[in-house]
Amino acid sequence: QVQMVESGGGLMQAGGSLRLSCAASGSIFSINAMGWYRQAPGKQRELVASITSGGNTNYADSVSGRFTISRDNAKNTVYLQMNSLKPEDTAVYYCNADVLRKVFGLQRRYEYWGQGTQVTVSS
Repeated sequence: QVQMVESGGGLMQAGGSLRLSCAASGSIFSINAMGWYRQAPGKQRELVASITSGGNTNYADSVSGRFTISRDNAKNTVYLQMNSLKPEDTAVYYCNADVLRKVFGLQRRYEYWGQGTQVTVSS
């Protein structure tokens, strides 16, 4: 079993900053890509940012230049630094990991999600 525990969400005024963290733990052989998604009420879940095991990053157009994704491979942790926050960033943020595990001696790929953390940006 793999657990993904998120932290760092909260309330912030427009223009402020927040840093989200997500630590993976459990039976993990290795982690490929990790990412952050968000979902606002009545809207589809969307990709915010992703990062490969080699450090290559990808961002949604709406957050490009304001958000930065990073990871600490030794700690199996992914971060999302959010600057210049806007009310439109208000959503529940979920971390995601593409995990390789060894089950009964066989290597298998699984996808895991964090529990979600609320980010609310006021105007």
